[in-house]
Amino acid sequence: MATTTRILLWFRNDLRLHDHQPLHQALTGQATSAVEIIPLYCFDPRQFGQTSFGFPKTGAFRAKFLLDSVADLRRSLQARGSDLLIRQGHPETVIPQLVKDLMISAVHYHREVTAEELAVEKDLEVALTELGVPLRGFWGHTLYHPDDLPFTIQELPELFTTFRKQVEREATVKPIFPEPDSLPRLPACDRGSLPALTDLGLEPPQIDHRAVLSFRGGETAALERLAHYFWQQDHLKLYKETRNGMLGADYSSKFSPWLALGCLSPRFIYEQVQTYEATRIKNDSTYWLIFELLWRDYFRFICAKHGNRIFRTSGLQGIPIPWKEDWPLFDRWRQGLTGFPLVDANMRELAATGFMSNRGRQNVASFLTKNLGINWQMGAEWFESLLIDYDVCSNWGNWNYTAGVGNDARGFRFFNILKQSKDYDLDGQYVKHWLPELAHVPASKVHEPWKLLPVEQKRFGVRLGVDYPTPVVDLFQSAQENESIYNQALYGHSNRAKKKDVRSHRHSSKIQNRPSKI
Repeated sequence: MATTTRILLWFRNDLRLHDHQPLHQALTGQATSAVEIIPLYCFDPRQFGQTSFGFPKTGAFRAKFLLDSVADLRRSLQARGSDLLIRQGHPETVIPQLVKDLMISAVHYHREVTAEELAVEKDLEVALTELGVPLRGFWGHTLYHPDDLPFTIQELPELFTTFRKQVEREATVKPIFPEPDSLPRLPACDRGSLPALTDLGLEPPQIDHRAVLSFRGGETAALERLAHYFWQQDHLKLYKETRNGMLGADYSSKFSPWLALGCLSPRFIYEQVQTYEATRIKNDSTYWLIFELLWRDYFRFICAKHGNRIFRTSGLQGIPIPWKEDWPLFDRWRQGLTGFPLVDANMRELAATGFMSNRGRQNVASFLTKNLGINWQMGAEWFESLLIDYDVCSNWGNWNYTAGVGNDARGFRFFNILKQSKDYDLDGQYVKHWLPELAHVPASKVHEPWKLLPVEQKRFGVRLGVDYPTPVVDLFQSAQENESIYNQALYGHSNRAKKKDVRSHRHSSKIQNRPSKI
């Protein structure tokens, strides 16, 4: 009589059935026994607490997208004869109890790379080791697998361009794992119910019809979005030309929310791009979408290499900049009341929808750090709370970069908000879309409303300081002041590092015959 092996499949940020190695390995790895797969999603209450600055760690937009995605995963599993167990609690407590109750033989999951997630994995491994049950982790969030890189994680280049060129020249993308047509039925057990937002301590977000897209979580919606963008509307061929847009559904792929929760595999996107290039067109735009996936890979590998350094105030470079924590000024920024229309429009879009364009993110992050001089971590946590496409590695990596403390940062570089406004929103459609108080200001004046004369304010129906705020800072003077602060911290840090290097060299010269452990 054949034995039965029960494998618990712990879903986290991998809410899909296509290209899922833990699932594939569970189905194919048991040569001598039948297999039963127990899929599980566990809502960890720690993910619904507060950030260090007091923001909801997972805000309502993110949480709704997550609930959509878990519900879709459950439906997909049910359609294949299985189901999804849903629990609320700490995974390192919930999973060992399920192992005992259901006589689980092994637990499969996708590994993460940052501190909070790794702590859960470690605690779970300890608990399962006591039960004699193996915890098998797989890598599945990036386009390239670490084993296929032309260097180890610890040898990862500190410059993205160096990383990209070596990877493109020497590495290959693994083929995707097939999606199962059917799955074993679950044993008798309590399936659990999907929580409501109120069960997670959140109120349902209000729907704002000005949003660029009505984002719906889940693998089904992710594949529909890809089919729409690539095959139905044929937008991929123009991606590089349109990707810096800010208004409308199709200026960019909008894949990031589904990538963040693993509803969409980057390797599946890669294969679809290859098919598109073979059957329609291969150009700079098709390459550029893969280029963006490489940035996403890079930030995850950087987190794997450097650990908690990415979360420190001094960033990956360790630059001790004396950032301000000016809450009234920060509130003006996050509420979209800075007096700079491009910044305010983007921040209001984020608050109203949980989404913002890449161009917008670069501008508002630059303004917070380079013009207001406010602690970049506050901005990173605000994004973490609101963004439906929040990805811990990409979010914190990008904020490191923009604040000038990242490993690949290029010193004090700030975005000229006025130039950016005119380059990417020349006719003012975007800012008027999100700032109705400026709706009647002509395009030639809408990006600098503080220049409006009293007669013009009356003509255009906007009173500065009443209907729309005056600027909180002088754009160029504030940048100059913060550049001085940045350079003092940077050069002081560099001089201290040089002195440390000299001391280290002198010390090592006395023990030069001792083998190095580094």
